[in-house]
Amino acid sequence: MTGKPLIELTGVGKNYPLASNSSDRLAALWDLLLGRPIRRTRNILHDIDLRVLPGCSVGVIGENGAGKSTLLKLVTGVLRASQGEVKTRGRIGALLELGAGFHPDYTGRENISLNAALVGLTQTEILAKTPEIIAFADIGDYIDEPIKHYSSGMVVRLGFAIIAATTPDLLITDEVLAVGDESFQKKCVKWLENYVESGGTLLIVSHSMYHVQKLCQQALWLHDGSIRKSGDVFEVTQAYLAFHERKTADTETSDRAAADGDRFRIDSLWINGCDQSQPSIPMGAELRIQGVVYSPDERMPVVVIGIVRADGTPVYGTSSEIDAAQLGKIDAHHFAFELVLEHIPLLPGAYTVRSHAMDPEGVRLFDTLSHDFIVAGQSRELGFCRLPHHWVDAPTEESIAHLQNSDDP
Repeated sequence: MTGKPLIELTGVGKNYPLASNSSDRLAALWDLLLGRPIRRTRNILHDIDLRVLPGCSVGVIGENGAGKSTLLKLVTGVLRASQGEVKTRGRIGALLELGAGFHPDYTGRENISLNAALVGLTQTEILAKTPEIIAFADIGDYIDEPIKHYSSGMVVRLGFAIIAATTPDLLITDEVLAVGDESFQKKCVKWLENYVESGGTLLIVSHSMYHVQKLCQQALWLHDGSIRKSGDVFEVTQAYLAFHERKTADTETSDRAAADGDRFRIDSLWINGCDQSQPSIPMGAELRIQGVVYSPDERMPVVVIGIVRADGTPVYGTSSEIDAAQLGKIDAHHFAFELVLEHIPLLPGAYTVRSHAMDPEGVRLFDTLSHDFIVAGQSRELGFCRLPHHWVDAPTEESIAHLQNSDDP
């Protein structure tokens, strides 16, 4: 990836006038009439620096309201930055909002000519590409119906078909592809893969971390209008998933204030030596879980360890009772536990270790303490663990002949 950047943002910010009530709107209007800057504003983006080189694909991620769509509108020129400088080069194709750029009273065919002309195609090129666009959109006879009669999915089909046919130097797209049906989404993703592989430059907003990892080399995480993290797509998306898990996870825990000596409890928990911070563990490395459990009656409790994925899916669990493990006695009421998982087969992503304190009989659960961690690595395999496997290269006809000749139904 060489050459001048197709996108250069330096210290970019965007403010909107406050307009939640009549006094705010009146104050903004008065400032405009007097030719002075609007004083009462809401800051949507601030201090954004971004460089996208030719051939690079960047995914923009973040929660709703983080400023992702505003950033794309600044890059495409739909909005003007309040601070900083925005530079773009080359032919830009943008698919931002549903129906943007379409005239509702024109037919699909007429809108093809209008949009293709706006991106710089000549009349001859438009006539040559129209059949290709119609075939890609695959909306049948609706191509000669007014756009206002289209469903949201049909609008996206036509908009993406036009973008695909024009093959821009820089493609910018928002989450609008999520509106299309599954078969069309697969069609679009396949086109985007070919576009990126052939040297196209992509800037995409998506809430699908799978598609961001699949299509992009870099990622930009926006949080409250500023850049929280940027860089390698796997590192950024994994950090974002971990953040999301911490925010949305069920934070209800046992009433630890009542645990003043009359119940079993987990006093501390470490993952690879970390007790507070969220450790990042390379895929295939060792996972060491250590902690201290309290016993009110000096008997050795049972400790249960479980691992769950970011979405709450159980991954694995065991206990000191199942494995007949002995805890280390620290004093009359405190016992140390340590569980080592060698070469963890977990795929990259965000996970949580949950430790539970049970009575010595392993009948009643008294307390739970959790600790998040990240498995780092670059993999697009599905699920949550890597199973040992291998593919047989180019199996011969003879090797599968017994399958074809099988009498099994």
